[in-house]
Order: sequence, then structure tokens, then C-alpha cells
Amino acid sequence: MTGWWVVVPVKDADRGKSRLADVLAPGERGRFVRSMALDTLAAASAASEVEGVVLVTPDRVLASWAQRGGAVVVDEPPGGGLDAAVLAGEAVVRARTPDAPVAALLGDLPRLRPADLDEALRRAAAHPRTHVPDAAGTGTTLLTAAPGSALRPAFGTGSSARHTAAGHVALELPVDSTLRHDVDEPADLDTLVDAPGAHAPGAQARMGA
Repeated sequence: MTGWWVVVPVKDADRGKSRLADVLAPGERGRFVRSMALDTLAAASAASEVEGVVLVTPDRVLASWAQRGGAVVVDEPPGGGLDAAVLAGEAVVRARTPDAPVAALLGDLPRLRPADLDEALRRAAAHPRTHVPDAAGTGTTLLTAAPGSALRPAFGTGSSARHTAAGHVALELPVDSTLRHDVDEPADLDTLVDAPGAHAPGAQARMGA
């Protein structure tokens, strides 16, 4: 099997993460969203199991930075939405490398370690489809499809159960795996700051930032 291609869907940064609006001003929130996305892209690019990275976004600033870092950039489809963005990225990968395994990785994992992503992808290779639940066990941070299978994205609140029902086996990673710790709520920011070895968002980003 060839190396994995990772699709990272990211909304327009200035409109993303609306649940953080009470703690981050609009401009600050946009910078934070881009910073998290760049950290995620940098970690995915550094993972040894990853062959290539595709960013799907309408955000021109983020797209420019990501292209300088070597990512393939795809415009978000009309109408937007994470599921549509994931499928658009998967289509680009299949057109370029039909036999590659594909993973969809959400772009809000600012502390992601490449080794944690590698571990999940190695486990995923044993199944046609898998997903990684978030730390709460209800959401999804990673969705995978082996060659010959297709992603069945169903992101949003409670997505882990929907992905299981769609045939994406849940991978049992340790709760402290950085792949399970996304940022959606203000409380997630506290966890990010308080975590051992935590860094300021953006410190990992080396993709043209």
C-alpha cells in the first residue's frame, strides 16, 4: 500500500469556531483558526506514514501559507460544509493517486504529534474504514478509507456514532493521544494551555507562517 494522503478541511477562518466567539474577538479568532490549521498541516506533513496533504478551504490567506508549505490546495465546494469539503479533497486524491489510502483530518488539532497520527494510520491500515473519536468519545477527529473503499463523512455533533454506523471502525487510541484533542469549546482552550508541554498555538506551524 502506498503512503496515506491526508485531507484537511478548514472553514473560512474569520467565520470558523463560532463557539469561541465569547472568549476570542473576531480578528483574534481568525488568527487562532489559521494557527491551529497550520499546526495540524505541519504535523500531518511531518508524519512518516503520510505521502501528501490536501487542504480544502475558502480561506485565501491560509491557502497561500499552506501552498508554500507544499500542501495541495482545493477550493471549498459551493455551499460549504465539512462533509462536502472532505469529499472534494478525496476526489482530488483519487484523481492523482487512485490506489492511495485517504484520511480526513480535522484542522483544529494544534498539539498534534506526528507520531500519534502515524500510530492511528498504521492501525487504520488493517480495516477498510476507521475513525478516531475525540477525547469525549462523541465527535470525530480522523476518518480513514483504505484503497478500494471510500470515505463516508458525517461530521457534526455526535459524529462518532454516525461514523460507526457507516462502517468506520472506531480506533481505540489512548485518551491522552494528541489526535483526540481538538478545540471546539472555550473549555478546550483551558485544556490546551494547561496540558503538559503545551505551547502557544502556532508554535508548530512552519508552513510559510
